[in-house]
Amino acid sequence: MKRNIFQKQDDSEITVPVENTPLPETKVNIDASTDQLPVGHSTDIINLVNITQVYSDHTPPNVVFKDFNLDIKDIKDSGQFITIMGKSGCGKSTLLRYISGLQVPTSGEVYIYGKKRTDKDRIPMVFQQYTSFEWKTVLQNVALPLILKGVPKDEANDKAMDMIKIVGLAGHENKWAKYPILSGGQLQRVAIARNLVVNPQILLMDEPFGALDTITRKQIQVFLRSIFENAKIDPTVVFVTHSESEAVFLSSDIYILDSGPATIRNHFKIDLPENRTDSVRYSTDFSDYVNKLGSLLEDLKKE
Repeated sequence: MKRNIFQKQDDSEITVPVENTPLPETKVNIDASTDQLPVGHSTDIINLVNITQVYSDHTPPNVVFKDFNLDIKDIKDSGQFITIMGKSGCGKSTLLRYISGLQVPTSGEVYIYGKKRTDKDRIPMVFQQYTSFEWKTVLQNVALPLILKGVPKDEANDKAMDMIKIVGLAGHENKWAKYPILSGGQLQRVAIARNLVVNPQILLMDEPFGALDTITRKQIQVFLRSIFENAKIDPTVVFVTHSESEAVFLSSDIYILDSGPATIRNHFKIDLPENRTDSVRYSTDFSDYVNKLGSLLEDLKKE
């Protein structure tokens, strides 16, 4: 019998209570003279340590994070799909920007594999908006990151073509990467392929399917799970969405943030089959997860 993930568990790695009470943040002493993780933190794939974000142009100042900590552990020889949820404005997308390097917190540190994040760390990110270069073909878009890394053109094109096949765009490689030549779902596949072709250990996705219609959105969710389950690719995906059903279908772990300032309100694992197809959506377990998740998020909105 599956254990009830919405009740407190004995699993020592799940340290965040699922009751609707915020988890007090604990400030960690950071040694500015070293790039190493503070004592007491294990070397994980991502560590956010003592993150504070204050926007002083508001009256009073808007404190989004205060001494916020989040550790995302590395699962050896296996990918993982981490989803961050919460009401609008709680800082979900901001966390992704910290990890990617697009934003620096007011204070605190971001560690990648135990080392302080630097400008040399290239962590790809897929956005809700279409980000393909319209004046380039699908093949040219996907090959571009390899070309920029100095990979010879023929080798880059071969690797890009392999990834194009994986994401189901074979036959479209010579089309211009723009709408309406390609559909919205196809353009997001181009973006995903372009980010995966460099074999990243971390892939960030900020509501990437928000602009898609319901049918296309479900299709690309299945596609993304198939990519995630591909034996050749085992990245840690950190994903932001407002959709309960999307989060449950895609995720191995879900974190729910509250706000003012943000804390981790809930953390739980999704115990569904590793290989997920559309049939999973019709299971009782899936419905139970979606309903409970929706209830937790509704409680946050009322506060």
